[in-house]
Amino acid sequence: MKAVILNGAREGDAKVNLTAEVAAFVLSSHDVEVFNLSQIPIAHCLGCFGCWIRTPDQCVINDAARNIAKKLELTDLKVFVTPIVFGGYSYQLKKMLDRQICGILPFFTKINGEIHHGARYEHNANVVGLGVLPKPDEESEKIFQTLLNRNAINMHAPAHSAKIVYNTDDASAIEQKTRETFAEVGAK
Repeated sequence: MKAVILNGAREGDAKVNLTAEVAAFVLSSHDVEVFNLSQIPIAHCLGCFGCWIRTPDQCVINDAARNIAKKLELTDLKVFVTPIVFGGYSYQLKKMLDRQICGILPFFTKINGEIHHGARYEHNANVVGLGVLPKPDEESEKIFQTLLNRNAINMHAPAHSAKIVYNTDDASAIEQKTRETFAEVGAK
């Protein structure tokens, strides 16, 4: 199995970095690539839809995000590790996820009665989200899990799962949560 871990840690997010390291450790028997997004210059999506019209399946911006987006297309498991910011992803992770829009088609299809963009590929990866919070926050957790669920639908993920890690969790607690969420999508 191939897995790509996108680490959306900001500067000083030690628990997010630890969570990404634990996720890589848990998947170490597989082909795993970790991208620490804060250390990679990635431009913002221009919203030009050039990746749909002018250069299908490839962003018009030639930077590291092109390579990462290609890796995401070819993987079996996408793992998003992020501090939860107002219920959402970190700026670093959101910027990369915006740049992978080339992985879906500009045309629409119905999924469970809702309109979504069609899948560009026959093979689509499962999606796991590991969100880190300083302490339990029911509203932020619910928003994060809903966001991951909605993104997984848009990415045509066959299975998805999200878990919340707290700053009070030690490495063994993070490992247990990580193993649980990977098992929920069939990745062990």
